[in-house]
Amino acid sequence: MLGVIAALVVAVFAARLVQVQGINGPAVAAEALESRLGTVTELAHRGDITDADGVVLATSVERYEVFADQKVIAEFVPADWQKVDGKTVEGRGAVAVARLLAPALGRDPLELAAELVPADGASFNRHKVLAKDVVPEVQRVIAGLGLSSMIGTTLTAERLYPAGTVAGNLVGYTGREDDGSLVGRGGAESMFESDLAGTAGTFTYERGLGGQQIPTGEEERVDAVPGKDVALTILNDVQWKAEDSLNDAVRSTGASYGIAVVMDVRTGQLVALADSGAVDPNDRSTSAVANGSRAVSNVFEPGSTGKVVTMAALLESGLAKADSEFSVPDTYTTSNGETFHDSHDHPTERLTLAGILAASSNTGTVMAGQELPNQVRYDYLRKFGFGQKTGLGMPGESAGLLADVDDWDGRTQYTVLFGQGLAVNAIQATDVFATIANGGVRVEPSIVRGTTDEDGTFTPAPAPTSTRVVSEKTAETVLHMMEGVVDGDGGTGKAAAVPGYRVAGKTGTAQMAGAGGALSSYMSSFIGVAPVDDPRYAVAVFLKDPRTSIYGGDVAAPVFADVMGFTLQHTGVAPSTEAAEPLPQEW
Repeated sequence: MLGVIAALVVAVFAARLVQVQGINGPAVAAEALESRLGTVTELAHRGDITDADGVVLATSVERYEVFADQKVIAEFVPADWQKVDGKTVEGRGAVAVARLLAPALGRDPLELAAELVPADGASFNRHKVLAKDVVPEVQRVIAGLGLSSMIGTTLTAERLYPAGTVAGNLVGYTGREDDGSLVGRGGAESMFESDLAGTAGTFTYERGLGGQQIPTGEEERVDAVPGKDVALTILNDVQWKAEDSLNDAVRSTGASYGIAVVMDVRTGQLVALADSGAVDPNDRSTSAVANGSRAVSNVFEPGSTGKVVTMAALLESGLAKADSEFSVPDTYTTSNGETFHDSHDHPTERLTLAGILAASSNTGTVMAGQELPNQVRYDYLRKFGFGQKTGLGMPGESAGLLADVDDWDGRTQYTVLFGQGLAVNAIQATDVFATIANGGVRVEPSIVRGTTDEDGTFTPAPAPTSTRVVSEKTAETVLHMMEGVVDGDGGTGKAAAVPGYRVAGKTGTAQMAGAGGALSSYMSSFIGVAPVDDPRYAVAVFLKDPRTSIYGGDVAAPVFADVMGFTLQHTGVAPSTEAAEPLPQEW
């Protein structure tokens, strides 16, 4: 009987053994292996941001996060070879680990030891962060302490901006995710996140009871893919000059702030996009680092610079010519009873259309522009890019304000002729002049030149779209009309002249809503192009509430001359060789 019972017991154990080893064995082994596997994420190197010539504006450097496993530390007994200053480490557990680790981290051993044990009543922290942004030299010292089962390091990165404030408003900044990776929070860092970020890798390994890697165990690695370098169209030196000139102008005029734009009229590429008082992305002590560029976010009435659209529409529609004659009073009342004034009192003047633009006459612009049907006025404003985003894709960009033509009241239908009753950002305003300088073809503005991958392959940015707005003949005529603003007898922009180059442009002074909504604030501006005989760049300067003068010809035109002159010489544009042919401004 006992033999039968014993046989049955053996049979049961044998069956169970067959089940565990023969049937369930692979699954049990796989489950056991899975429990021993650990996976760490290997961050991808974030790509650099450079200017058009390769000057680095943003880059990443290798840094480490140091963390501790409090549970393993509690059981630590130092080996004979683990010494500090040649002396054997005394104690065990957190005290011994702290004495080994503190010199590398520059910490007090007693303070560090307190972080290596759980707080009263708390459980062991298996990932207690001890230090961040640790440099590689320190990480290598820590790795040599023989504490890998309890003190770990994770590769992270620190984002540096070598150019400091130069293009700080444009480049943006990064923030850190929970996994230690960097992510764009503003400017180009955010715009080109998908290119810059890359793809993280993973390393999976078999570990022992202490968490250490088993040298002969299973392991699998998926390499991280570095992010691409992004080259902007900005030229670092021109950007610096624009910011420096703006800052000087803000100080000397008492303006609230300034904006400057430099655009290549042939390509639509932005060569500079400057704000006064630009922030340094390396400095996170101020919330201003989160502010984007005012050039795309702030909107204002274009003022008299908007008269260029009216002149182009009149010429293109055949309703007037550059030498068309007008008797222009300082006050003019339209057929529907709306009265308009020039900026100063004057007797009735005998001005041509070119003279009206040169003198920046509101009354003359209304007299000439009233021949344009309202729908045509609206259509040309849209063709030149008003009321729609530029296509740059920059964070915080505003489309501006352009009411539908059916919503224009009896006064707005006239104010839009001289740049009031609508609002634009600085890029939109500059783009009008670039379009005229480019023979009437509007090229969508762009700010990225292309990307370079880890193999060094450069991929140019897609070509921007181009649209003909007015004929080449119309554009050439308007360009010559604007030249009279700078070098004509009655021009308001004489201070914009650049020695050796023919310059065309337009002054602007627009009222803005101030405190309480009253029109007590001003945006003073000058926008121009050069050289007129072979246009290359458009430069726009805007100053908010200058105290020395509200007129763009007084405060913005000198800044234009400074920035345009530097840009032309820095990029090697030859001086003008053809003499100007002045258009008659009076009759």
